[in-house]
Amino acid sequence: MPRSSAARALTASAPVFAALGDEVRLRLVTRLSEHGPLSIAKLTEGTDVTRQAVTKHLHVLEGAGLVRSSREGRENVWSLERARLADARRHLDAISAQWDEAIDRLRAFVEDDAD
Repeated sequence: MPRSSAARALTASAPVFAALGDEVRLRLVTRLSEHGPLSIAKLTEGTDVTRQAVTKHLHVLEGAGLVRSSREGRENVWSLERARLADARRHLDAISAQWDEAIDRLRAFVEDDAD
């Protein structure tokens, strides 16, 4: 049975949700969102996470398409791929709308049954 384009798009977003399911990775995405491109040294400042651990988490985020790195001198600088995050948000919005519709149908059913 062929899947709809919406189902294929949601499946393609699964790595994004999996990557964001980790607290450290979610904090990295938040920092990049708030401060723009940062080096690993800047990303580890003020945390108890090692540079090696941050690097591993960044590679997971990169694999999900959420961040990318570029070389600036001797450092890799990491930046957020906002379009990929926006895609994930669209999927969550679609799921939320489906739930809202289901709740509205349930409410209408319950109210009609009560009359």
